[in-house]
Amino acid sequence: MKITLRDLSKRFGSTVAVDRLSLEVREGELVSLVGGSGCGKTTTLRMIAGFEAPDAGEIWFDDRPVVGVPPRKRGLGIVFQSYALFPTMTVAENIAFGLRLARWPEARTRERVGEMIELTKLGGLEARYANQLSGGQQQRVALARALARKPLALLLDEPLSALDAKIRLRLRGEIRKIQQDVGITTVYVTHDQEEALSIADRIAVMRDGRIEQIGPPEEIYAAPRTGFVADFIGISNLLPCRVRSAAQGVLEWEGERLRARLPGRTDGERVMLSVRPEKLHLLAGGATGTEANRLQGVVEVITFLGPVVRVEVTVHGRPLWVDVSHAGGRALERKKPVTLTFATDDAVVLAPSDSGGDTIAR
Repeated sequence: MKITLRDLSKRFGSTVAVDRLSLEVREGELVSLVGGSGCGKTTTLRMIAGFEAPDAGEIWFDDRPVVGVPPRKRGLGIVFQSYALFPTMTVAENIAFGLRLARWPEARTRERVGEMIELTKLGGLEARYANQLSGGQQQRVALARALARKPLALLLDEPLSALDAKIRLRLRGEIRKIQQDVGITTVYVTHDQEEALSIADRIAVMRDGRIEQIGPPEEIYAAPRTGFVADFIGISNLLPCRVRSAAQGVLEWEGERLRARLPGRTDGERVMLSVRPEKLHLLAGGATGTEANRLQGVVEVITFLGPVVRVEVTVHGRPLWVDVSHAGGRALERKKPVTLTFATDDAVVLAPSDSGGDTIAR
């Protein structure tokens, strides 16, 4: 089923929660709504589910308008952050609850519960109660219950936020596999950028009730269209620059001449240059490198992050982040001068950012 939102708006008093939002979720696709607290992602999900009525706009399921249709008649499976399992019911009874409410024949109910148990790898746990399950097992029960009635689409609202990091990592892969195996249209709300990047076909980055950018994870990460998206998704070094020569691809930042591709830009224009930490190269011992852009700085902080070492380098009084290998990290010392280099093609030029942080994404 295709879900279409057209100019959807919702207010709570004087607060605009969702502002003329339009979105199409294709059949069988998983779209993740991601953004900070208060951006409107959960309100959007609740309007799709029917728990909130929009003040304006349309919601369509294929060619059927559903604004005003009660939640129980929308044919959706929903998994909440709290899972909302019935504590007095076993795993099997929780999964069967919606089927019995819909008066499925008992034999078919048992068969369908068995299918869901197998799909979500809950074999052997059918007779346990919710308080006898781990957080990850409870999440799988909630997912099985949501899918049991063969819903037209699946809505997930921060389904992994209550779990610890290792369990989240494993379960997001399981959710993605189940979603692809079933082929169900899915809207997935999360504040976790890494989770969204790993699980979605497309990501919609939300801000102030609107979609700032939507696209495949690779595009959102490598080609952000605004400073806010670059700042929110992953880590970016954001440098406020002025275009010196658009034709020659020359910018100026803090008196430094930098090079980037500047199609459609004009001389004198203010822009934001975004460079990811893994695209910066760090050279010590007086080496200069061969790349077009070079900056001199001083090492301030060296942080071991497991797969990489993240180095904070101060350049013209501003901190820039660089990711280096373990071997490269071991060779560095605090307060020592280094050179940062990056290629022309590794810099993304954006409109001036109003994201609040002008050098580093949080």
